[in-house]
Amino acid sequence: MVAELKYEISQNAYIKLVLHALKHKTTAVNGVLLGRVNPQNENVVEIVDSVPLFHSNLALLPPLEIALIMVEEHYGSQGLGIVGYFHANERFDDAELGIVAKNIGDHICRYFPQAALLLLDNKKLEALPKGKDQSPIMQLHIRDASKNWKLVGPDGGSRLVIKEPAANIVLLDYISSEKWQNVVDFDDHLDDIKKDWLNPELFK
Repeated sequence: MVAELKYEISQNAYIKLVLHALKHKTTAVNGVLLGRVNPQNENVVEIVDSVPLFHSNLALLPPLEIALIMVEEHYGSQGLGIVGYFHANERFDDAELGIVAKNIGDHICRYFPQAALLLLDNKKLEALPKGKDQSPIMQLHIRDASKNWKLVGPDGGSRLVIKEPAANIVLLDYISSEKWQNVVDFDDHLDDIKKDWLNPELFK
């Protein structure tokens, strides 16, 4: 029996992705997950950081390829690689994984077969201020043996965990202070190269 992979996402990587989606509420957005397989436990993929990519023309290949090369070059020097993909749909009520997300996920899987595909769950995001839920407000999708993307069901919710248990409380604080306005993605960087897609000031 092969042990099931678990994905552990850091608080900053998680919050950055959600803030990016909140900044561009009326469009689809995407991003990549950076990390590695845990050296002590090969059944755990550590998602250490994330990079917000685009909020327009998500399916355009040239900007995506440029972004992925720059991301890989920067994080490769730290021993990290692209281990997954994040997507937020344009419509609030759309909880389906679309063709663009699947295609980019497939591309990442060529280099990292255990890649995770995270889809923002808008209903969980909306319910966040009302509850005390510590679980990520994202759906986890992984590829099965026949290379189809499948949603890891509610029973597998523990397969995606946030490293810091209080992350949703911190996220709510950032939402209330409108910190999402400060998120820079690759689209912003391509428009104005002075804008840093690494977001070094975001959590200071």
